[in-house]
Amino acid sequence: MAFHDFIRDSEGWQTRQNETLFANPYLSVHRVTTTSPTRSEPFTWTVVHRKGAVVVAPMTAEGNLLLIRQERVPIRAQIWEFPAGQIDDQAEADAIRATGLRELQEESGYELAAGGEIVSLGHFFPSAGFTDEHSHLLLARPVVPSPRGHQHDEHEAILGCRAFSPTEFRAMIASGEIRDANTLAAFARLVAMGLM
Repeated sequence: MAFHDFIRDSEGWQTRQNETLFANPYLSVHRVTTTSPTRSEPFTWTVVHRKGAVVVAPMTAEGNLLLIRQERVPIRAQIWEFPAGQIDDQAEADAIRATGLRELQEESGYELAAGGEIVSLGHFFPSAGFTDEHSHLLLARPVVPSPRGHQHDEHEAILGCRAFSPTEFRAMIASGEIRDANTLAAFARLVAMGLM
């Protein structure tokens, strides 16, 4: 099962064998035998293939950032995070932007204001040691409440959404209250790119 063509063998890398151990619509687990630029003898690795995702950093006209509070089963906790979701249709025109705008509205109940902008912040790999999952980071500014409100997915447990000032946001990172990798990466890019 291939979710995307984002990762491919390149110079010095060669996949010798690829066995699917498990697959569902969200991820697939593979045992791959490969060589690399530093290892010419074939070796085996377990790789989780996962759809690409989009993370949206929503900013209000006042410069505040919106976070959703979401229940996360694997860590048995409720955490603050930016809206995010998987890219369902890679063939869709401008799939990254479309996914970002959809997730923003569905999860937060906000949308891009008329005349607003979407700024690409690049992409990153949340856990490159075992998965090829990659997250595209976007800044959406300014955002306003959507007349449609939120439309939470039936499989999500989103408990709320609120705006935080940049000072509050930084304090939440420093205290460990914000600990979602996507949110931390997007904030780091905002700061590094001079957008915060």
